[in-house]
Amino acid sequence: MDVIQWQKQLLDHQAVMLREGFLDDQFIQLQKLQDDSSPDFVIEVMTMFFEDSENLLNNMKRALEQVPVDFRQVDAHVHQFKGSSASVGAGRIKNVCATFRDFCEAQNLEGCVRCLQQLQYEYSLLNNNLQPLLRLRQQIQAAGGTIPIID
Repeated sequence: MDVIQWQKQLLDHQAVMLREGFLDDQFIQLQKLQDDSSPDFVIEVMTMFFEDSENLLNNMKRALEQVPVDFRQVDAHVHQFKGSSASVGAGRIKNVCATFRDFCEAQNLEGCVRCLQQLQYEYSLLNNNLQPLLRLRQQIQAAGGTIPIID
């Protein structure tokens, strides 16, 4: 495969992820921040997001297992996850976090547990769908090509 084919694949894959709501316009804005002085910016930011997300999901799980549940602590973790997902354009995760926060406020344990399961599912889907996109970015850059951005 050559760079032009990889660029087309990248654009097609991004379009699908945007259409299905995995990513939103904030991801496009994040890409626009990448330049020659920081060629791995998007990959670095997304890698940090995935590492932080693992910790936050584990913290939420542990907090929901406490007796009694400290819903303010759970909400603090969810709030942080909502903020980080919004900043990288992880639209579906951000939306689940908004619902999760409502259940925290209502101190609804069953609703919180369901939301945590949904978050774990959405996180896994995002990770599985975004990793090929990040690999394509690396291939394009390694071959000396430029990263196309959807406008």
